[in-house]
Amino acid sequence: MSGGSAGARAGAGAGAGAAAGPLEEQLAAAQAENARLEARLASTTAWWSTAITKIEPGVIELRGYPVQQLIGNVDFISTVWLMTRGELPSPEQAALLEAALVASVDHGPQAPSIASARMAATSGVGLNSAIANGVNVLGDTHGGAGQQCVALLNEMVAAHAGAGSDSDSGGIGAAGGLGAGRPLDELAASLVASYKARGAFVPGFGHRWHPRDPRRDPLLTLIERARDDGVVAGEHLAAALAIEDELAAKDVPMNIDGVSAVVYGELGIEPELARGLFVLSRSVGILAHAWEESQSGQRIKGPLPKGFLADYTGPPTRDV
Repeated sequence: MSGGSAGARAGAGAGAGAAAGPLEEQLAAAQAENARLEARLASTTAWWSTAITKIEPGVIELRGYPVQQLIGNVDFISTVWLMTRGELPSPEQAALLEAALVASVDHGPQAPSIASARMAATSGVGLNSAIANGVNVLGDTHGGAGQQCVALLNEMVAAHAGAGSDSDSGGIGAAGGLGAGRPLDELAASLVASYKARGAFVPGFGHRWHPRDPRRDPLLTLIERARDDGVVAGEHLAAALAIEDELAAKDVPMNIDGVSAVVYGELGIEPELARGLFVLSRSVGILAHAWEESQSGQRIKGPLPKGFLADYTGPPTRDV
């Protein structure tokens, strides 16, 4: 009897062992499928991965700072710096950036971006569309000189320091390079000559309305003070002043694009981001003008007052 029981137990054990194979295979397959789903989920959530904002139920963090700690403790300009650059600025850095943004906020309806927004506001579109219309007019010619000047000053500072530069300012680089380690006055002379040879304007210098841009002096004073206090190095300031000295014979001082480019360059802000910050500033003016025009009651306000038509320069009236 005992021998038979032992045999039965052995047979049961063998059967159990045989059944374990499929179970293990099923478990392995389930684990593999789970890993595949986890990988797919990870690739899905990484689609819009960002180092800027963390969002969870009940949680909003900007660059790691809980939003409830930022509210009431961090000003808007410092928040702009934080969002675009990853860290909070010093109070001195924030003050310098704020000055540049205030200076660039508006230049009246004769600016194409403002006029475009005001015309759009009389066409039945929403305020957001009127603002977008104005912002979209800001390009390389109207609104891009600041970016170009930052790139130019970056390249000039690098050349003066003896370093190469990969920037494409359209100035020094377009002239075939100015040579490394040369004095700023020589670099400025070569740069101005390169623009003159191409019949081009040096971006950031001269203004079609102002013999001397009223925004130049107060901003330069703030930059000089920041340099003296050790907030900025003053290298971009020195480069811009060297260009201005070279243009002095023609009385072509820095304009708002040039002096704000000095601010952006001194603060280490990349040229394209500098344009974005200018657009942010000018958007306030665009908003104000679009809102004012939307309250005027005017409808379909074109580029010429009523009763005036654009000159026709085509052929005279003719029959088909």
